[in-house]
Amino acid sequence: MERLHRLERLQVENPVYFITFCTHKRMAILTNQQIHFVCLNFFAEASKRNIFVGRYILMPDHIHLFVKPPPPAENLSIWVKSLKNCLSKELRRRGVSSPHWQKGFFDHILRSGESYSEKWLYVVENCVRAGLVKDWTDWPFQGEIHALGFDEEMRRSQTAATR
Repeated sequence: MERLHRLERLQVENPVYFITFCTHKRMAILTNQQIHFVCLNFFAEASKRNIFVGRYILMPDHIHLFVKPPPPAENLSIWVKSLKNCLSKELRRRGVSSPHWQKGFFDHILRSGESYSEKWLYVVENCVRAGLVKDWTDWPFQGEIHALGFDEEMRRSQTAATR
Protein backbone atom coordinates (compact mmCIF):
# COMPACT_ATOMS: atom_id res chain seq x y z
CA MET A 1 0.00 0.00 0.00
CA GLU A 2 1.38 3.42 -0.94
CA ARG A 3 2.04 5.74 1.98
CA LEU A 4 0.41 9.13 2.19
CA HIS A 5 2.77 12.03 1.57
CA ARG A 6 3.07 15.22 3.57
CA LEU A 7 1.70 18.41 2.08
CA GLU A 8 4.27 20.28 0.05
CA ARG A 9 2.81 23.70 0.88
CA LEU A 10 1.23 24.94 4.03
CA GLN A 11 -1.26 27.76 4.10
CA VAL A 12 -1.40 28.13 7.87
CA GLU A 13 1.07 30.46 9.56
CA ASN A 14 2.76 29.10 12.68
CA PRO A 15 0.84 25.82 12.71
CA VAL A 16 0.60 23.43 15.62
CA TYR A 17 0.97 19.82 14.52
CA PHE A 18 -0.45 16.70 16.09
CA ILE A 19 2.14 13.97 15.53
CA THR A 20 2.04 10.22 16.05
CA PHE A 21 4.77 7.70 15.41
CA CYS A 22 4.96 4.01 16.24
CA THR A 23 7.56 1.44 17.14
CA HIS A 24 8.58 -1.28 14.71
CA LYS A 25 6.04 -4.11 14.80
CA ARG A 26 4.34 -2.17 17.61
CA MET A 27 6.93 -3.37 20.15
CA ALA A 28 6.06 -2.26 23.69
CA ILE A 29 9.41 -0.55 24.46
CA LEU A 30 8.62 3.07 25.31
CA THR A 31 7.05 3.20 28.75
CA ASN A 32 9.88 3.41 31.23
CA GLN A 33 11.29 6.30 33.20
CA GLN A 34 14.57 6.52 31.26
CA ILE A 35 12.86 6.77 27.85
CA HIS A 36 10.54 9.41 29.33
CA PHE A 37 13.57 11.30 30.69
CA VAL A 38 15.26 11.19 27.24
CA CYS A 39 12.08 12.63 25.68
CA LEU A 40 11.91 15.42 28.25
CA ASN A 41 15.54 16.37 27.62
CA PHE A 42 15.02 16.30 23.84
CA PHE A 43 11.92 18.51 24.17
CA ALA A 44 13.83 20.98 26.37
CA GLU A 45 16.65 21.21 23.82
CA ALA A 46 14.12 21.71 21.01
CA SER A 47 12.80 24.89 22.60
CA LYS A 48 16.29 26.39 22.23
CA ARG A 49 15.72 26.07 18.45
CA ASN A 50 12.18 27.53 18.59
CA ILE A 51 10.53 24.12 18.36
CA PHE A 52 7.90 23.96 21.08
CA VAL A 53 6.33 20.74 22.33
CA GLY A 54 2.93 21.06 23.95
CA ARG A 55 1.19 18.04 25.36
CA TYR A 56 2.62 14.58 24.80
CA ILE A 57 1.99 10.97 25.83
CA LEU A 58 4.20 7.92 25.55
CA MET A 59 2.28 4.71 25.10
CA PRO A 60 4.03 1.33 25.14
CA ASP A 61 4.30 1.21 21.34
CA HIS A 62 3.74 4.76 20.08
CA ILE A 63 4.08 8.44 20.92
CA HIS A 64 1.57 11.25 20.45
CA LEU A 65 2.60 14.86 20.76
CA PHE A 66 1.70 18.38 19.76
CA VAL A 67 4.52 20.47 18.37
CA LYS A 68 4.93 23.95 16.95
CA PRO A 69 8.03 24.13 14.74
CA PRO A 70 9.42 27.23 13.07
CA PRO A 71 9.04 27.55 9.30
CA PRO A 72 9.79 25.89 6.95
CA ALA A 73 7.60 22.87 7.69
CA GLU A 74 10.22 20.49 6.25
CA ASN A 75 12.12 20.95 9.52
CA LEU A 76 9.43 18.87 11.22
CA SER A 77 10.54 15.69 9.44
CA ILE A 78 14.14 16.32 10.42
CA TRP A 79 13.12 16.94 14.03
CA VAL A 80 11.04 13.74 14.28
CA LYS A 81 13.91 11.76 12.76
CA SER A 82 16.27 13.27 15.35
CA LEU A 83 13.86 12.37 18.17
CA LYS A 84 13.63 8.80 16.92
CA ASN A 85 17.44 8.59 16.67
CA CYS A 86 17.85 9.95 20.20
CA LEU A 87 15.39 7.42 21.58
CA SER A 88 17.01 4.61 19.56
CA LYS A 89 20.35 5.40 21.16
CA GLU A 90 18.80 4.88 24.61
CA LEU A 91 16.97 1.75 23.47
CA ARG A 92 20.22 0.24 22.16
CA ARG A 93 21.89 1.13 25.47
CA ARG A 94 19.12 -0.83 27.19
CA GLY A 95 19.73 -3.85 24.94
CA VAL A 96 16.78 -3.41 22.58
CA SER A 97 17.99 -4.32 19.11
CA SER A 98 17.06 -2.33 15.97
CA PRO A 99 14.88 -1.58 14.12
CA HIS A 100 12.94 0.46 16.64
CA TRP A 101 10.56 2.51 14.47
CA GLN A 102 8.01 2.22 11.73
CA LYS A 103 8.96 4.43 8.81
CA GLY A 104 7.62 7.95 8.79
CA PHE A 105 5.05 9.50 11.07
CA PHE A 106 1.50 10.82 10.98
CA ASP A 107 1.03 14.57 11.20
CA HIS A 108 -2.05 16.74 11.22
CA ILE A 109 -2.25 20.53 11.34
CA LEU A 110 -4.59 21.73 14.04
CA ARG A 111 -7.13 24.29 12.94
CA SER A 112 -8.49 25.55 16.25
CA GLY A 113 -8.14 25.44 19.99
CA GLU A 114 -11.11 23.12 20.06
CA SER A 115 -9.33 20.54 17.90
CA TYR A 116 -6.30 20.72 20.22
CA SER A 117 -8.49 20.01 23.25
CA GLU A 118 -10.53 17.34 21.48
CA LYS A 119 -7.46 15.54 20.17
CA TRP A 120 -5.76 15.71 23.56
CA LEU A 121 -8.77 14.23 25.35
CA TYR A 122 -8.98 11.39 22.83
CA VAL A 123 -5.23 10.75 22.93
CA VAL A 124 -4.81 10.87 26.69
CA GLU A 125 -7.65 8.39 27.15
CA ASN A 126 -5.55 5.81 25.20
CA CYS A 127 -3.95 4.64 28.43
CA VAL A 128 -7.40 4.08 29.96
CA ARG A 129 -8.79 2.31 26.87
CA ALA A 130 -5.70 0.07 26.85
CA GLY A 131 -6.38 -0.88 30.48
CA LEU A 132 -3.07 0.56 31.71
CA VAL A 133 -4.67 2.88 34.30
CA LYS A 134 -8.18 3.65 35.51
CA ASP A 135 -7.75 7.43 35.18
CA TRP A 136 -5.50 9.11 32.61
CA THR A 137 -4.09 11.44 35.26
CA ASP A 138 -2.43 8.38 36.82
CA TRP A 139 -0.42 7.66 33.65
CA PRO A 140 3.19 8.67 34.41
CA PHE A 141 4.38 8.98 30.80
CA GLN A 142 2.55 12.13 29.72
CA GLY A 143 2.63 15.84 30.32
CA GLU A 144 2.85 19.30 28.80
CA ILE A 145 6.09 21.16 28.12
CA HIS A 146 4.71 24.42 26.67
CA ALA A 147 1.18 25.78 26.50
CA LEU A 148 0.38 25.91 22.79
CA GLY A 149 -2.85 27.86 23.13
CA PHE A 150 -4.73 29.23 20.19
CA ASP A 151 -5.05 32.97 20.63
CA GLU A 152 -7.46 35.09 18.61
CA GLU A 153 -4.78 36.31 16.18
CA MET A 154 -3.77 32.74 15.33
CA ARG A 155 -7.41 31.76 14.76
CA ARG A 156 -7.93 34.71 12.38
CA SER A 157 -4.78 33.93 10.37
CA GLN A 158 -5.72 30.26 10.12
CA THR A 159 -9.29 31.06 9.06
CA ALA A 160 -8.05 33.51 6.42
CA ALA A 161 -5.44 31.05 5.12
CA THR A 162 -7.96 28.22 4.63
CA ARG A 163 -10.48 30.25 2.62
